[in-house]
Amino acid sequence: MSFSKWIGGGLGWAFGGPIGGLVGFAVGAMLDHMQGPQEEPPVEQRRVHGSAGYTTGGDLTMSLVVLIAALMKADGKVTQSELDNVRRFFVRQFGQQQAGQLLIVLRDVLKREIPVHQVCDQIRHNMPHPVRLQLLHYLIGLAHADGDVHRAEFDLLKRIAHDLGINEKDLGSLNAMFRTADPASAYQILEIANTASDDEVKKAYRRMAMKFHPDKVAQLGEEVQKAAGEKFKKVQEAYETIQRQRGMK
Repeated sequence: MSFSKWIGGGLGWAFGGPIGGLVGFAVGAMLDHMQGPQEEPPVEQRRVHGSAGYTTGGDLTMSLVVLIAALMKADGKVTQSELDNVRRFFVRQFGQQQAGQLLIVLRDVLKREIPVHQVCDQIRHNMPHPVRLQLLHYLIGLAHADGDVHRAEFDLLKRIAHDLGINEKDLGSLNAMFRTADPASAYQILEIANTASDDEVKKAYRRMAMKFHPDKVAQLGEEVQKAAGEKFKKVQEAYETIQRQRGMK
């Protein structure tokens, strides 16, 4: 999807409030250089109901850019390797052209003070819970990208999760998806103890499969749904791991 198409009909509540204040200058400058009429985005990418409005693909992406910037600044410095990790993530998630444009927005946001609590409050009041889970999944994945999550980064992720209204069990589940070498990760992903009965394991799998099902974010388009499919796959793999360990049928 081109940036002009995405901005033309794809930004809703994120163009106001603290997020809009952080990204508005860079986005506005790019819009000023665009020529021709804006196309309407496909219906499935227009909006998803939140508690106080609609969430669009653009709202999710701008929220992500701002929180990525906050995470990068968590330890007091921004390194080239972090920028390279983010660039690769943007390319994988959004394609080469849009990745370049998002990096422009990110670099501008990195120069600014980020009121994380207020940003999360804006997201929480406008973005539905399944999309907030996907947003946090993106952030945790980036934190793990260099193989080592710094303490300052993890502390910030905990703050962000709390401010987004995401409980500790869901945070633990999402984090465990990137630590699959840990024998306990399968149980953490399903949010149960390793002493759970086989029946409890099955119930937990069904509950988590429903919570992380890609259809929960389908209205935001194929890119987001595909990313959500990664969470769903980790839930399936966790269940299959426990089945093998226990000889469950």
